[in-house]
Order: sequence, then C-alpha cells, then structure tokens
Amino acid sequence: MPLTRVYLPLTTDDLDALAAGRGLGPAPLAAHGVTPALGRPGLTTDEEELEHHAWVAATEEASLRAAGSRRVVAAADVDAAVVSVPERPDVPSRVEVGAPVAGNRVVSFHVDEEPGGTGTADLLWYDVTELGAVRALVTG
Repeated sequence: MPLTRVYLPLTTDDLDALAAGRGLGPAPLAAHGVTPALGRPGLTTDEEELEHHAWVAATEEASLRAAGSRRVVAAADVDAAVVSVPERPDVPSRVEVGAPVAGNRVVSFHVDEEPGGTGTADLLWYDVTELGAVRALVTG
C-alpha cells in the first residue's frame, strides 16, 4: 500500500492518547499534505518544498490550537487511500484523513522551543520515540 505524509496539529489530549497507545481520531482528521493546489513536483517546485509548505500550514493551524502554549505538529505516514482533498479546502494544503491515525504511523513531532512561538525557525524536531519528552515539554 502506498503511503503519504501528512502533518497533524496536535493538542495535549492527542499526545496523551498516543502515550496511552490509542491513535489519533476519530476520523475524519483535518491535516495538511501535498495537494494539487500546492503544485506538482517538477512543474512548479520539488516534493520537499511542497511538503515544507504543508508543514508550515500545519504549524499555523497549531498556533490556533495552542493559544499561547507550545505548538505541536506530528508528521505521519498514512495509507494514501484514506487521504482526500476536501471539495472546498480552507487552505491549499488541506487534506482529510478518513481513518484514525495509529501511533505507529507517526514518524516525528515538531514542538516550539518556547511557549507562544509563532515562527517556524523555533520549532524543535523530535523522533517519535521521544513522545515522553514532548509531553513533558508541552505540559511542563
């Protein structure tokens, strides 16, 4: 099955669910990914740049959820068959994930270095195995 990368803004409840062995859900989940509205690799830009645009959109959405605390975005590789583009997306990178995202599909976390961050330069990268450290940082 082909996989596609999506970026999911998370809350502390989402982190708690992952720590408890539950997935992210329920479906459909609003996420960000490479969509036709962003462009196609080789035509307007490369795949890595398109993924960066989707990641930035997820961090902006995480700002709305974090409200002064640390933003958290998860990168996950999910079955491409469960990812769709809404008919009228609110942003060019909007996708919907039509199934809960299992914890083993999450590959990394991106977390503000300091609470209340707004730029992307201050986001720290954490491997999925560092979920405990991410939770401590966010709730600390």
